[in-house]
Amino acid sequence: MAETFEWQGRLRLVEEVAQVLRQRIYRGVYPPGKALRQVEISEDLKISRTPLREALRMLEREGLVSAETARGVTVVSADFRQLMDAYALREVIDGLAARLAAERAGKLAGPPLRAVIGAQRGSLAPWQPEAYTVANVEFHTTIIGLASNEYLARQVPIVHMTSQVFAPRTVFPRDRALAAIDEHEQIVAAIESADGDRAEQVARQHIRSSMARLRVMAQAGADVAQA
Repeated sequence: MAETFEWQGRLRLVEEVAQVLRQRIYRGVYPPGKALRQVEISEDLKISRTPLREALRMLEREGLVSAETARGVTVVSADFRQLMDAYALREVIDGLAARLAAERAGKLAGPPLRAVIGAQRGSLAPWQPEAYTVANVEFHTTIIGLASNEYLARQVPIVHMTSQVFAPRTVFPRDRALAAIDEHEQIVAAIESADGDRAEQVARQHIRSSMARLRVMAQAGADVAQA
């Protein structure tokens, strides 16, 4: 894979290896269902298989990989029902995060969130779905951070899972991105106004809109796209 890493010491090696693998999964280098060959990865990263196995166990606990297959360790994949179940959880998480961000951050939440929306708009012309996806994930994880709730912060992986792992990357329509950005603007406005009820309402509706889009695309036999 021609990547060079400078490991920061053995005590952090497992965490660093896990982060490298995690980012490769998020970027689609290791797509859903791909078998992760430990010999190949250890040679690629120039590490022994012991920290690699520990890193893979860490990712298994996060739900990113599965070791319960005949092919060994594989990147997780999801059928339509599992995808919708994940989005059902997203609705709760995103709604609560928006409410808490409104109550605890208010106007201070505006600048960082609007900066991310600016990056999303910058990906529209020319249309860059991968850049949009990265900014989209940043938008939702930033709100979770602004919620200042350590237990909620532990749910960040589900945002990556739904947006960068479960959902196919080949098709992400620009028209859905335009609608999502408008919905993001509504979420930010509610958070800035410190209106927790409104913030939770529009954040939940945003996820429900994405779920409705997923159903339509699934019925049409098309690839699906993320919130």
